[in-house]
Amino acid sequence: MKKVVKFGGSSLASAEQFRKAGSIIRNDSARRYVVPSAPGKRNPEDIKVTDLLYQCYKQAILHDDSEHDFEELLEKIKERYQEIIDGLKLDLSLEGEFRIIRENFTKKAGRDYAASRGEYLNGIIMAAYLGYEFIDAAEVIRFGENKEFDAEKTNEILTERLKHTEKAVIPGFYGASEGGKIVTFSRGGSDITGSLVARAVQADTYENWTDVSGFLIADPRIIPNARSIEVITYRELRELSYMGATVLHEDAIFPVRREGIPINIRNTNAPEEEGTWIVESTCQKSRYIITGIAGKRGFCSVNIEKDMMNSEIGFGRKVLQAFEDQGISFEHVPSGIDTMTVFVHQDEFMDKEQKVASAIHRLAGPDAIEIESDLALVAVVGRGMKSTRGTAGRIFSALAHKNVNVRMIDQGSSELNIIIGVSDSDFEKAIQAIYEIFVEVQL
Repeated sequence: MKKVVKFGGSSLASAEQFRKAGSIIRNDSARRYVVPSAPGKRNPEDIKVTDLLYQCYKQAILHDDSEHDFEELLEKIKERYQEIIDGLKLDLSLEGEFRIIRENFTKKAGRDYAASRGEYLNGIIMAAYLGYEFIDAAEVIRFGENKEFDAEKTNEILTERLKHTEKAVIPGFYGASEGGKIVTFSRGGSDITGSLVARAVQADTYENWTDVSGFLIADPRIIPNARSIEVITYRELRELSYMGATVLHEDAIFPVRREGIPINIRNTNAPEEEGTWIVESTCQKSRYIITGIAGKRGFCSVNIEKDMMNSEIGFGRKVLQAFEDQGISFEHVPSGIDTMTVFVHQDEFMDKEQKVASAIHRLAGPDAIEIESDLALVAVVGRGMKSTRGTAGRIFSALAHKNVNVRMIDQGSSELNIIIGVSDSDFEKAIQAIYEIFVEVQL
């Protein structure tokens, strides 16, 4: 058995959290490859080490009277790590590492380099604590000179490096170009590193340890004490992640999906709980008809009307070209016989709305265009919906009962999800209504 375990920032924020992670790793000999994040918040008022590093680097490159602030911030970061080292009673010094960091900051090594040091230093501590080999991610995670991630080159290097390595710690979040320049993934990118390592070693499981016991059916800020999801497919997860669910970086799915490696989201503070399993496919039925609900705010709709639109070849392409020419991507395009509606992000569209409207008139010649703002999209996702009659009807009934007006409905051909457009002011009410009808009514 081989397991790759990734620990998030909250799971490694202090010596106490490190000990919990260490206990989890030692309790299962299959947990041979560890991917740590940088230390997160120890309490709600605390600052993540990655954010401190960004601040510190900004001060370092200003070259003015703030140089003192740079040294103070670097010392503060150093103290965070020393506190962990002392708490774990390790015979380890990071003096040399901080000397190099100080030099590279003053030489303007780049924001990616600065941000990556959080994971790098935590990786050194974790390797010393466990007695595992430390492998710098810069040596095995490869980016092109244009900062584009090179998945195949990375897999080739990682596979070869780990082939004869029994136990290793590989820091998350960053890699390097062929020339050695540090490049980072987007925030939350340690999830991706864990997935890449799991693919390279052909792991049986990729365990992602965080501060929650897996995925919840809905955002706990909207639904207090929301129920957890036991098993979810990659496709369902993609739909929910795209619509705002953020327990796992959505790009972390692809490397393991292609190898059929399941992901297990676990809670460092409650290791006895099974968490959520993310799998390619399953015969296990969801406890409820739906698997999850997620949504996003801040959309607007552009409704285009034209008589006999359905018989005009190329009408849709002409409309969408108007958006493309202005560099605006669309979210959904529901249509009727004489109408077509394009949903776009409001902040991208606002400053270009008249240019887009003019272009639609010029290219497609519609009878009328109507723009509506302050809309939200809610996705109801679930493999169980396909085999259950009346799902859409129950959604509409629940929303009507809460006086929520539906502005749009869009169901994919896979019948895996239904997306509903509502007024931004009805966003939370809509999620509550759907959760009540599909989860609480069945309890």
